[in-house]
Amino acid sequence: MENLNYNRGINFGWLFKMAWRDSRRNRARLLLFISSIIFGIAALVAIYSFKYNIQNDVDEQAATLIGADLTVNGNKQPDKTLQKFLDSLSGDRSEERAFVSMVYFPRTNGTRLTQVKALQGNFPYYGSLETMPVSAGKSFKTGQYALVDKTLMLQFNVKVNDTVRIGNAAFVIAGALDKAPGQTGISSGVAPVVYIPMQYMQQTGLMQKGSRINYSYYFKVPAGTNMDKLSKRIEAVTEKADFNYDTIATRKENTGRSFGDLSRFLSLVGFIALLLGCVGVASAINIYIREKIASIAIMRCMGVKSSEAFLIYLIQILGIGLIGSIAGALLGSAIQRLLPMVLKDFLPVEISTNISWLAVGEGIGLGVVISILFALLPLINIRNISPLNTLRMSFDEVITRRDPLRWLVYLLVLLFVVAFSYLQLNDWMGAVVFTISIVIAFLILNAIAWLLIRFTRLLVMNSWSYIWRQGFANLYRPNNQTIILTVSIGLSTAFICTLFLIQQLLISQVSLSSSGNQSNMILFDIQTSQKEAIAELTKKEGLPVLSQVPIITMRLDKVNGHTVAEAKKDSNLHISPRAFSYEYRVTYRDSLTSSEQVTSGEFIGKAERGKDIPVSAEERFAKRINVKVGDKLVFNVQGVQMPAYVSSIRKVNWNKISTNFQVVFPAGALEDAPQFNVLLTHVPSEKVSAKYQQAVVQRFPNISMIDLGLVLTVLDELLDKIGYVIKFMSGFSIITGIIVLISSVRISKYQRIQESVLLRTLGASRRQIFSITALEYLFLGALSALTGVIIAIASSWLLARYSFDMPYKVNFMPVAIIFSAITLLTVIIGLLNSRGILNKPPLEILRANA
Repeated sequence: MENLNYNRGINFGWLFKMAWRDSRRNRARLLLFISSIIFGIAALVAIYSFKYNIQNDVDEQAATLIGADLTVNGNKQPDKTLQKFLDSLSGDRSEERAFVSMVYFPRTNGTRLTQVKALQGNFPYYGSLETMPVSAGKSFKTGQYALVDKTLMLQFNVKVNDTVRIGNAAFVIAGALDKAPGQTGISSGVAPVVYIPMQYMQQTGLMQKGSRINYSYYFKVPAGTNMDKLSKRIEAVTEKADFNYDTIATRKENTGRSFGDLSRFLSLVGFIALLLGCVGVASAINIYIREKIASIAIMRCMGVKSSEAFLIYLIQILGIGLIGSIAGALLGSAIQRLLPMVLKDFLPVEISTNISWLAVGEGIGLGVVISILFALLPLINIRNISPLNTLRMSFDEVITRRDPLRWLVYLLVLLFVVAFSYLQLNDWMGAVVFTISIVIAFLILNAIAWLLIRFTRLLVMNSWSYIWRQGFANLYRPNNQTIILTVSIGLSTAFICTLFLIQQLLISQVSLSSSGNQSNMILFDIQTSQKEAIAELTKKEGLPVLSQVPIITMRLDKVNGHTVAEAKKDSNLHISPRAFSYEYRVTYRDSLTSSEQVTSGEFIGKAERGKDIPVSAEERFAKRINVKVGDKLVFNVQGVQMPAYVSSIRKVNWNKISTNFQVVFPAGALEDAPQFNVLLTHVPSEKVSAKYQQAVVQRFPNISMIDLGLVLTVLDELLDKIGYVIKFMSGFSIITGIIVLISSVRISKYQRIQESVLLRTLGASRRQIFSITALEYLFLGALSALTGVIIAIASSWLLARYSFDMPYKVNFMPVAIIFSAITLLTVIIGLLNSRGILNKPPLEILRANA
């Protein structure tokens, strides 16, 4: 001992050799520990690869997203100034008129609300209208032909050369439309598209007063045109005319920004899975170091410095972390090939699946850093292990000593989470909020786990049988895994359970609107001259006319005397300039509906001649234009100024399928204004709905209908697609949670060996030990799943209450299935893990683990 030199330099060769030798009997366990982060790294590498690939693909395919060099569009006809400017632009030009209308398939008697696009010119200039047959994308413009969305054709069993009726005109179907520039699977499912040549649009008879038509102009400019200068010129003109414009550069920027938001969201989901695995790593390494106290103390007796002992185990974690990160990166490179298939309905471009070596490198580097960072907390305790620990084997004394480095590690972990979040969000405030949310979630889970442990300790009674007492006691005795399992499995359970609950809430809300005798069919674009006739037809079909609502289109000219120019110039007015360009659809009536509630002021149902008109404003609209009760508004009804004042502010339940409005006028104010009508009725079945729609379309082709049954189907499909993406991403967290569960249970095997051997030696039967183990993991699984369920119910209630503004009702079926599955999985893993101990003699087990 006298020859020991504690001031000697560090011999890294010897440290690596010792780390290798010490790990020989523990490599399988170390790999199991580090496997917790593999799926987190895989998720991030897959998402990073997806992000880099999509950036390249958007750059390469930006022109096909827009289909032209320049587009100009608006929801009204261009004024003389804008029209003159458009006519002055050189190059090839195409025009499009888009509107919503019912279409009717005579052969199959099918009807559906669609988005009709009347096209003139050679658009698209980049990419193509992908059709079957291929030639139909261009040949349909040569006559009275139509392109019909392929899903719509499949839905109604329609074939090429069949007839589709749009308004008063019939078109021969030239082909099935597979994809158009910028179109996604989601958009075609919600609003299927039908293309017709523009020269036949007048024949449809659908361009009537009150019809909402979108006007689009597509340009292919001459080569060499300076698009930056052209953009500046057109921006000034379109802004004054309340039109929008788009170029390849702006579409590329907007699309890149949208996918950037998506990739950042997915990255945070993957990061949560990684953090979940890191909790498992920290816990596993903590247990591993506990078991190494004797070895470390012996090395200290032999002259190994505390810093050298620390480095030996840090090298082990570094090596295993590197192996786990490489495995995760390889798995992520394989998984990234699945992401375009998972997200295909949301993507307007074809995404490549090339391996991104940059993403692989980032994933490996992140894995190594995070492995070391989260292992540091248990590793720094090695410095406090003294040679005396060969005689006094108490790790609790080691970890309870005050060590300022522990707080430094905590700070490093927090800074790492904040820094990584900032890199994803590019917003310090968002990064801090995300970090605080993560910390709060973990604190809540830890608090719940601690309370459950305390409750279990109080619950155990001496009168219980030994097996029950022992099974419960394992939850709170030293070296228990209750907290780590509650955090990891609870968080995973919360993810998937919240998804199920929210999806069921949204579906049930729409289903509720179609129950009983509530309106589930809405007819709109009814002209005043058709009002009585459509009501008569509805009654003739045996359906009730629940209400007929007049609708008037108008614009907002002034808010408290301020115009759009003043709102743009003075931001202190807090009036959205967009409020002046919006075309409002309002109604008049003398009372509120069941979906409305006055929150401020008084609803006045009758206007007085010669005075300002009292109007009721929806609360979000009032906030957007910064008005309160008593403030003055001036509306423009096709050139006629209508002074008004806000008499009340209303809260509107927009989730209810009914005619809801941002602004409601009183009776006696708008009866003589140009208007169209909406009729609400209730159809009892799909068969009656189809018959009624056919009758309406054949007699009144200009009238469009919304069938709530179809809305429910589309919503269900949309939620399924969104849910599939969320399930896919949350699957990383779930798999990570399961791995943490397995590794934690495997850890408990080494801790329970001594106890099980002692029980076997004292005469306990295999059945008794088996029962104790089953009870312990039954309670563990149940408590972990219960924690996740509680969080899911709380979070879904908050979303329903504050985001969706809908009544909350829990569907306990998916909750019960998730709870049972997690509990059963925990028990099965625990029992399989204990099988080796039960099937071998105590002496053999002690020798194997000595």
